[in-house]
Amino acid sequence: MTASTPGTQLRLDLAREPSHRRQDFVDSPGNSEAITTVDAWPSWPGGKLALVGPAGSGKTHLARAWAERSGATIVTASQPDISQLAGVPILFEDADRFHADEFLFHIMKQADTGRGLLLTGRTPPIAWRTTLPDLRSRLNALMVVALSPPDDATLEGVLLKLFTEKNIRPPSDVLSYLLHRIERSIPTARDIVARIDEKASIEGREITRPLVREVIDQAPPPVDPID
Repeated sequence: MTASTPGTQLRLDLAREPSHRRQDFVDSPGNSEAITTVDAWPSWPGGKLALVGPAGSGKTHLARAWAERSGATIVTASQPDISQLAGVPILFEDADRFHADEFLFHIMKQADTGRGLLLTGRTPPIAWRTTLPDLRSRLNALMVVALSPPDDATLEGVLLKLFTEKNIRPPSDVLSYLLHRIERSIPTARDIVARIDEKASIEGREITRPLVREVIDQAPPPVDPID
């Protein structure tokens, strides 16, 4: 454990694993409808729901929290065996960027006899490209809820959660400084917190505004995040 100033921060050598628990998702008024709708499972119309939002809005966290609660199988491009999905809840992430119409159609058809299907994407299903008329009609009929980019309250809560996962208690002025100087994206917040922790550990420094300023100045340009 490194030394710390009382009332400012506490840093431990043992970091926590990133959490996708529902109770760790930072709620905000702008996302209340999406959160309430996802939490309303298994009462989704037809047992299916599309959760959409821009990169960095928290889709993965909320979707993985639902998958844990429902016992859903998480579908990816590397898991094409739909025979193992009958009768079980399914989470299919980034469905808007998965260009395999037949596979997506069969997953949606399997979900008719299952206990739930949650699809995530950056755009509404009505905008997803497909050449299959049956898939087009199914996508158009999906119930859709949207997550917004993090607002001030959400981003501050996310930053605090990310620091907490690394057993860091940052000074309030550090949170305020970050809040007004980083891209409003959860992946960006995660990357910056990791860089701050790494720099402080390597250089044996406390986490202060000057250190955070150095991290922000040295950070590479943002890339297109996964979520």
